[in-house]
Amino acid sequence: MARRLVVIGGGAAGMSAASAARRVDRDLEVVVLEAGGYAAYGMCGLPYYLGGEVEEAEQLLAYPPQFFAEKRGIDLRLNTAATGLDVEQRRVRFRTGAAGTPSDCEEHKRATSTGERTEQELGYDRLVMAAGGIPVRPQALGLDDPGVFTVRSLADAVRLRGLLEAKQVTTAVVVGAGYIGLEMAEALAAQGVDVTVVEAAPVALPMVDPPMSEMVAEEVRRHGVELCLGATVTGLSRSGERLVVAAGAAEWVVDLVVVAVGVRPAVGLVAAAGAATGPAGALLVDDRMRTSLPDVFAAGDCIAVHHRVLDGPAYVPLGPAANKTGQVAGIVAAGGDARFPGVVGTAVVKVFDLTVALTGLSLAEARAAGMVAEVTESVGRSRAKYYPGASPVTIRLVHGAGGRLLGAQMAGRDPSVAKRIDALAVALHAGLGLEDLAALDLSYAPPYAPVYEPVLLAARSAVPIPG
Repeated sequence: MARRLVVIGGGAAGMSAASAARRVDRDLEVVVLEAGGYAAYGMCGLPYYLGGEVEEAEQLLAYPPQFFAEKRGIDLRLNTAATGLDVEQRRVRFRTGAAGTPSDCEEHKRATSTGERTEQELGYDRLVMAAGGIPVRPQALGLDDPGVFTVRSLADAVRLRGLLEAKQVTTAVVVGAGYIGLEMAEALAAQGVDVTVVEAAPVALPMVDPPMSEMVAEEVRRHGVELCLGATVTGLSRSGERLVVAAGAAEWVVDLVVVAVGVRPAVGLVAAAGAATGPAGALLVDDRMRTSLPDVFAAGDCIAVHHRVLDGPAYVPLGPAANKTGQVAGIVAAGGDARFPGVVGTAVVKVFDLTVALTGLSLAEARAAGMVAEVTESVGRSRAKYYPGASPVTIRLVHGAGGRLLGAQMAGRDPSVAKRIDALAVALHAGLGLEDLAALDLSYAPPYAPVYEPVLLAARSAVPIPG
């Protein structure tokens, strides 16, 4: 009888795990249980679909669902939610919705041929938990209303796009000024919506240091979006056809509310079975994505990855790590060998015409971790000053004792900021210090960079080089 791998979650990590497992073992039965109606799509592209840059929802799909069965031999079950886990008996309980898809598994065929929608069970030899992250929804925003969105699924995005195209949304409040909140504010503004962003922290984009946050806030307001900082939403109610959002004495009456205050790891089933958890309640895994439970692996936004700068686990729910950890989990679960070396926390976000990027630790994060840290800020230019289109690039380097590089943040109107941060991410990954960074041989040509490349200029500012 063929061995069976069950993957819970059909997102980036889950489908990467399933595909990698199939490449390792062509005879392994691979079953993916996905609670939603879509799998293997670009979740990070949802704001751009809503803003109109991506025209069709199908463009966000890596592959159509039938591809996985026909080309890869993966039994992908959409609208199928895992509801329980018995580690001793190696069985997963699940419930299939009315829109469930056909399956090649005989157990599933028998259960669904009679039209049953009750809880069923499926045995496994090894299991990968890749259920992703669950949007955080503060108690004050607990109203179950069709006008409140979290935009963490393609189905939600399709429904919201329909409202926008029907011109049913003219005003909106976005709760949260992090990556997704700011991207959603831009997307809605692009559709002609009057947008207010409400953020509990006193700054926009709280994961960067205040000087960078001030640049972000200025850019948001420059594009006509109201930004209300240091304001915690205290109430949400329905008044006729509109929603009323309260934050202390302030109140907004709008057509739409988007909640974007972060995610928490979806670990319920595995944690309830006794798996060890760490930062933010995320599953603890080793470098082969093994949890503390026998033959149970985990990947993606539900795990705490190894952070190379902190030298310990951290909750960093970002797309690249989801794909990579999913691949490692699938390879190892199928009998191969692979390791995940960890992350340095590199990210980039487009805020209207401003690009903001970061890697490693902010000054606040470094000090919170007990490190003696300081920051050096410098401003370079994206191209040679005489070349058309040259613009300022602001860089903040966070560094510690002995010239150790701990992190970096960068902002500018030139999109090259998105790739310049990668040089600093490589330096962090390799453990390079400030002097090493200043000595790098980086490219130069007037259309792309000045002789004093901003990255090198920042390093020289942090550790002045004689002469």
